[in-house]
Amino acid sequence: MTQDTADAALAARGAETDDAPAFSADHLPGGALAALEAVLMVADEPIPAVQLATALGLPQREVEDLLGELSAEYRGELGGRPRGFELRQAGGGWRVYSAPVFADVVGRFLLEGQSARLTQAALETLAVVAYRQPVTRGQISAVRGVNVDGVVRTLTTRGLVAEVGQDPSTGAVLYGTTGYFMERMGFSSLDELPALAPHLPDVDSIVDAADSTLGASGGGSDRAQPRTPALPDGARPSTNDEGTS
Repeated sequence: MTQDTADAALAARGAETDDAPAFSADHLPGGALAALEAVLMVADEPIPAVQLATALGLPQREVEDLLGELSAEYRGELGGRPRGFELRQAGGGWRVYSAPVFADVVGRFLLEGQSARLTQAALETLAVVAYRQPVTRGQISAVRGVNVDGVVRTLTTRGLVAEVGQDPSTGAVLYGTTGYFMERMGFSSLDELPALAPHLPDVDSIVDAADSTLGASGGGSDRAQPRTPALPDGARPSTNDEGTS
């Protein structure tokens, strides 16, 4: 064996070692199906099949077949009873959801006895969703100026907002208000949301505030430098995005 051949063999053996999984999911209790379920049960957002394949050390095509098998099993198509949950592909990945037919039961469980008032942060986030839906969490954060992941989860748990689709350009989950929100607000249609215009400052007020701010900064310059108006304390966005007080 020449030196070049030996080097090539060692390189190939090293590549195999690097690519080999640290374990075989097939040898775990319940096999690859059980391992896949274990990963899906801790997911709080849809997981792409390629990421699941990496976690299990299995080919992506095999994992996709396993996902299809689990999905059919949960629906009762393989001879067992239908489950109260289902495995769906959404948001660019796979995730376990409660079955839609049990929405009323789940809703009663989550909402029964919940009388805690929503915090200001939750109310602000709910207002953004109501008026701009369908909207992504990133878009809500851009409006509020803070991270809203926690408060969106709270509103979802309370049944006031829900996932309504996927943004075609970014793949991000879109949120909208629910029927429960309409019920609590006493609306029969979103057209009944109060108009925002009466609650917004008129143009003259904005101009006066800007002139006052620029004048206080020294004025006298032919080209006023842009300046961010100071917000009153009560209008500063909250950085505490807990859902309830």
